[in-house]
Parts: sequence; structure tokens; C-alpha cells
Amino acid sequence: MLGAGLQGTLLGVRASLEHFATPVTGLIMSCYYVGYLIGTRIAPQMLKRVGPVRAFATLAALASVAALVHAAWVHPLPWAVVRGIAGLCFAGIYVVAESWLNHRASRSNRGALLAVYMLVLYVGLGSAQYLLVLSSPQSDAPFMLVSALISLAMVPIVATAQQTPQPAAPQRVRYRDLYRNSPLGVVAVALSGMISSIIFGMGPVYAHLTGYGTRGVAEFMAVSILAAVFSQYPVGRLSDHMDRRTVIGGVCALATVAAGILVAFGPHLQRPLFLALTALFSGAALTLYSLSVSHVNDQLEPAQMVAASSALLRINGLAAAAGPALAGSLMAAFGRGAYFGMLGTLTGVLTLYDLWRKARRHALPDAPKAPFICTQQIATCAGLDPAPGATAAAGQEARLASGWSAGASPSARAAPSSP
Repeated sequence: MLGAGLQGTLLGVRASLEHFATPVTGLIMSCYYVGYLIGTRIAPQMLKRVGPVRAFATLAALASVAALVHAAWVHPLPWAVVRGIAGLCFAGIYVVAESWLNHRASRSNRGALLAVYMLVLYVGLGSAQYLLVLSSPQSDAPFMLVSALISLAMVPIVATAQQTPQPAAPQRVRYRDLYRNSPLGVVAVALSGMISSIIFGMGPVYAHLTGYGTRGVAEFMAVSILAAVFSQYPVGRLSDHMDRRTVIGGVCALATVAAGILVAFGPHLQRPLFLALTALFSGAALTLYSLSVSHVNDQLEPAQMVAASSALLRINGLAAAAGPALAGSLMAAFGRGAYFGMLGTLTGVLTLYDLWRKARRHALPDAPKAPFICTQQIATCAGLDPAPGATAAAGQEARLASGWSAGASPSARAAPSSP
């Protein structure tokens, strides 16, 4: 995560310094999510075919080389290609990491383990922003550091002597049925992908256009990412005790208000207040994927859950691929204020859709609600099936790993109005 976090911010800053057009920078950043989307298709099969250690080592090596290519050829076209390769590689890396954790965890510690795992992800991504100040983004040194960090990640994986998991390939799922079961959840998964990709991809560009130097860009991105460290678990636990749609609507409304203030008064705000509002927006908005995935699984039968997670990841990745390109075009047309303007529009639209869905369908009774487990679009196991031959108890543990419960039969659920 140190390597991934540094690379994303570094590319945004370096693209601005090289005078790439803002829409072009947005397209380059979107290529990461295109590659990520492809990676969700091929990584599970690769993992099944060669095993987690070889899959991780192969993908990490390619990601390390991709970082160096950015330094060797500073041009939009090769950057777009290798950015896509990096997205594909990290999709596979996340598959290996989470499937391994699910395999090694027990029923008694899986929830806490995955919560700590998500905190490590965010701390790594956020802390990486400060590595940007160690050397000039106009030099090749930061790209070499990214490559070195990603390469070092192979050492504990390759050297481990622990038993490795052998997950099966994911099953297919019909998107139409998924939307019919949970319209709000599916829409929220898609919009959360756009929001997060804009934050990670175009946040550095926005900070640079605002006039921040290297240290200022690093601070802006660190605040944006680390805010989610403190919000994920409390917001998720709150959603376990009330209608998740209410929590989704609440965090969207809070994010919309913060974005509106930043659009209206951003240039005139004192720096501490500006960063506080940025943290408020990101801390609320970056919980949406976890909440929406949990909401979708509240509506599903146990047999549907594994297949559904793979479909949700693809929906999220497809929307994420469009986010930076669209944000870059709007920033070029309307100025840097379009960054928070677009983010606030997305959360505002989701707030209104949430209210409309609540009026159309009653809340689930408490029994079928799945317990919340911190998860996020950058680290989903792409719907891997449990290990072959797993017992019923092991299957129950696997469902708990993704924050899902066995739920109730359709007849036991509250009768919904039209989907």
C-alpha cells in the first residue's frame, strides 16, 4: 500500500508538472480502473491455476516494472498502458491477500482480523503521501522508490512456509437479479466507485491546481485517505443496529454538505478548516462501498452471496474507470472547483435516490441483517468460492468473512413493494 499510494499521487503531480492536459491526466488515471476491472476477471483463475505465492510474486513483479516504465517514458500513451497494467496487477494482489486471510482466519477472529486488515490498507495509502516529499517528483527517484516498495512486498509472501489456500473460481451472477434484489445497494456500489477513483486519481491534480507544493499535495491526500481510518468501523457498526439505508443517506448528506461548503468557500477558507472539511467529506464518502455491499447482502440468500461479490466488484470497477476521466474534463471546462462540485453532486444524487428507495420499500426485519465487516473497493476478494470440500461450518465462516449472514428465507423477510 505504501507503493500503491505513492504511485497514484506521484503520477497526478508529475502529470501536472509535465503540463499534461487535465482531461488527459484523468484518462490516464482511469486506465488503472480499466486494468483493475480486467484483473477481477483473470486473477481468480490465475490464483487457482498457479497458487497464491506464484500469483502474488508474478503480479508484484509486473507492478514493480510498471512503476519504472513511468520514469523511463514520460508520455501520456505509455503511462496509460502501464497504469492499466498496474491496475490489473493490484487486483490480483488483493485477491491473494484476502483469500489467504480468509483461509487462515477462524470463526472467532475473522471479523477483527479483516477490520485490522482494512486499517492497515488505509494507513499504508495515507502514510505513503508523505513519501512524496523525500525527493522531487520531477526526478526518477520517487518511481524507483515505488518499485522498491512493491518488490519488498514479495519477500514475506515468497519466504512463508505456511499452508496456502486453494480457492475455486467464482460463479456467474445475473446483474438484473442483483439490481432487483437491492436497487439502492447496486447504485451505491457504482457511485462509490466513481467517488473513490476521483479522490485517489484526481485529488493530487486538484491540490496542485489549487497552488499547493509537493508537501501540500501530500498533506491533502493524506488527510483525504486517513480520514477513512477513523470512520470505517464506527459507521459500519452503526449500520448493524439500524436500517443501513438510513446510514447510507446520512453519510451521503454529510458529504454533500461538506463538498458544497468547499465549492462555495474553498479558496477563502483557512487551511485547517479546509483540511477539516476535506477529511469530513472523505471520511463519510469512503464508507459507502462497505455500507452498500453489506446492504446488498442483507437481501440475498447464502447461496447467492459469493457470486454476488464478484459482480459487485465489476460494477464498482466499471464506474471507477469513468470517474477520473469525467472529473478531469469538468475541471478543464469549469476550473478546479469542479473537483468537489462533481463529488458533491454524486453524493447528493445518492442521497435523493436513498430517500426515494426508502419510500418504495420497507426496511428488513432485524433477523436477516448481515453483520458489518470493514471492506472497500480497493480490496475485495473478487467473489472467490470457499475451498473445495469445505464443510457446512466452514461455509458459514466464509460468509462471516465477507460480512454476510445466513439470513432468512424469502418468506421470513418483510414483503417489499415493487423492486
